[in-house]
Amino acid sequence: MPAKRRNELYLFFAVIVAVNLALGFSDGLFSNYFKDVYQIDGFHRGLIELPREMPGVITFFLVSALSFLGDITIAIFAQAIAAVGLMVLGFVTPSFGVMLVFLFINSLGVHLYMPLRDSIGMSLAEPDQIGKRMGQFGGLSFAVLTVAGLAVFFLFRFGVFSFTSDIKWTFVVAAVFYLLAVVMMVLLKLETGQIRTKREKIKLIFRKEYKYYYLLAIVFGVQKQVMLVFGPWVLIETLGQRVDVIVLLGIIASTLGMFFMPQLGKWIDRFGVKKLLYADALSFILVYLCYGVLSHGFNSGVLAKVGIPVLLTCALFVIDRLSSQMGIIRTIYLKSIARDNSDMTPTLSLAMMMDHIVSIIVGITGGIAWVTFGSHYIFYAVAALSLVNLAVAILVKDPRKMEVRL
Repeated sequence: MPAKRRNELYLFFAVIVAVNLALGFSDGLFSNYFKDVYQIDGFHRGLIELPREMPGVITFFLVSALSFLGDITIAIFAQAIAAVGLMVLGFVTPSFGVMLVFLFINSLGVHLYMPLRDSIGMSLAEPDQIGKRMGQFGGLSFAVLTVAGLAVFFLFRFGVFSFTSDIKWTFVVAAVFYLLAVVMMVLLKLETGQIRTKREKIKLIFRKEYKYYYLLAIVFGVQKQVMLVFGPWVLIETLGQRVDVIVLLGIIASTLGMFFMPQLGKWIDRFGVKKLLYADALSFILVYLCYGVLSHGFNSGVLAKVGIPVLLTCALFVIDRLSSQMGIIRTIYLKSIARDNSDMTPTLSLAMMMDHIVSIIVGITGGIAWVTFGSHYIFYAVAALSLVNLAVAILVKDPRKMEVRL
């Protein structure tokens, strides 16, 4: 491997470390933050997803407007914005409305980076090792999340961190890691020699060849929202679990992900995207069916809120986190069918916009369904919708000979 490419990969690995440390100290803790600081219910938890997911809708337009700067420069701005939002939430406990504003700012940075992460990662990977590198990136992400989770678990368990204190130190620490990611991104920009690179404005691309990818993105918007919001809310509101338990489950998921993601990348290279799309579909169907059964049991009083039913719910939480990371299958599927490499970033951004529009709708309607009918109906509905994933897996052609265009 040429020294230049090796240095670029090492710097990107450093970015992954910094970003995932920031996520580990912030992203998975928001539900407990909302509950402990603002005492919200299931309905308001769903409404919060409007400002939190809206950045995903406008990300495409931001990436398009700033595309002349290049992906890495935009990513630098993204990390800085994420840091600002968390820094304010860390040092101040604002009113509920003001909190939503800075939650939006942090979320804007996080979402702006999402389509760029995969685009930058694939551009740095060797042409014949796309799956392997994407698996390594994912595996490292999980490893870092495990380390961050362990730190957060002990810091909360022993009272060093608390959401009832004046300063939310976990958010402050996360903001510092985002700033470190800014530094690493600047170094990567210098290493790649793109400090002055400008590109044409990204245009809205909606090609019929990508119809199955768009469909998968929309369905994932529903699945992701349930995974991030309503799955944890079963543990937090229905079962009364505190932040240390949620963090511990995140640690378990991250530890398993350290081994799962590299293996998943190898499976993609070995078996092809089509077969892995089947696995992706079945994982979501089974997880949400089980979530629905358990939630129904808790709501009806048939299942006790202690013991084995709680352990099963915790196991589903972990499995759900792992299955959601199979999104690299969809990304590599898009790479394999893309007409041109320049389609990648705008198509990833458009897909993100689609899935976040759906996420907002699901967040609001899901919150209403939670308090009106019961949480189990949410999970049954999503399990049924996940049949769309299975249909797509059947319909897509197997791009076993992926033509990589870098």
